Amino acid sequence: MPVIREPEQIILDLNVRRQPAFRFIDLFAGIGGFRLGMTANGGECVWTSEFNKYARQTYEAWFGPENIHGDIMDPSLDLGRDIPDHDVLCGGFPCQPFSLAGVSKKNSLGRKHGFDDAEKGNLFFRICDIVDAKRPSVLFLENVKNLRSHDHGRTFSVILDQLESRNYSVFHEVIDARHWVPQHRERVFIVCFDRDVFGDQVEFNFPCAPDGPAPTMADVLLPRVDEKYTLSDKLWDYLQQYAAGHRARGNGFGFGLVGRKDVSRTLSARYHKDGSEILVKQRGKNPRRLSHVEARRLMGYTPEMARIAGHYNDFPIVVSDTQGYRQFGNSVVPQVIAAVGEEIVKTLETADRLAPLSKTA
Repeated sequence: MPVIREPEQIILDLNVRRQPAFRFIDLFAGIGGFRLGMTANGGECVWTSEFNKYARQTYEAWFGPENIHGDIMDPSLDLGRDIPDHDVLCGGFPCQPFSLAGVSKKNSLGRKHGFDDAEKGNLFFRICDIVDAKRPSVLFLENVKNLRSHDHGRTFSVILDQLESRNYSVFHEVIDARHWVPQHRERVFIVCFDRDVFGDQVEFNFPCAPDGPAPTMADVLLPRVDEKYTLSDKLWDYLQQYAAGHRARGNGFGFGLVGRKDVSRTLSARYHKDGSEILVKQRGKNPRRLSHVEARRLMGYTPEMARIAGHYNDFPIVVSDTQGYRQFGNSVVPQVIAAVGEEIVKTLETADRLAPLSKTA
């Protein structure tokens, strides 16, 4: 694994200076990737929202029972009163309306995507409502890489305009999690700083790739897994024929086969269907899907990160493989959040004061 500071060391360093370092809220929380990464930097989560009931089950099992708000669009939610004051607003708002796969699928079905997706496309504007009500010092957002090019760049332009019009300095960068986990997973990260707190000349840099050898699949693969993960002859034959047909037409669609020295494709929420995007080579038999534990560790939910959440060895499994694959495919990589979060803390410490904390200190 790369030679980088362990998350536990980040906590020790920051706790010497401030306890807590900052307060944050976790929107569209999923299974807690943002929470892990920001907790690793000494942050305290003061409010959580997640719509999916299975994700809430995992989140509560990993972080303890708490009052997780469900639908962020709930009209009874008083944003100013019900959401506590906080320094950092975190949110990986739903990516399906903007992802390449999501847009292609919606186009094929004649459905709307992007901001025109009535169910999920307007959730960014709910974030803007919360910003207007609570005025956090920092916004930390994440989405798919395709967000920047969706609708010929117009979608991203609207997002930047909305944030900058609220007097925030906006920074954005596409980061590949491949430098922290053995998976190519490019996501756009957006970090915004309130000019009223930090001034017009904000000092902020996104993290560089960690030093040392990059991780490979050997870091996440188990020595033995249940035979249920091995593909049947029927499914393996189908996937090979499907890939061959696309190759004949000049397309790149098909399965992804990896060994211990390799780096995988992006794990998606559809992995539970056939596992074709990441198949593990096996000597003398058909390839296999990742096990639930391997998929979790491929996303960065390692035993080291489990200790940050208060678990001694690893994260407990409380949902089915199907739900687990969906949750991991929709998640952020907590090590990337921790790396960006560390840079955010550096900028936080340049401010004369943390406005929300001064109200609650």
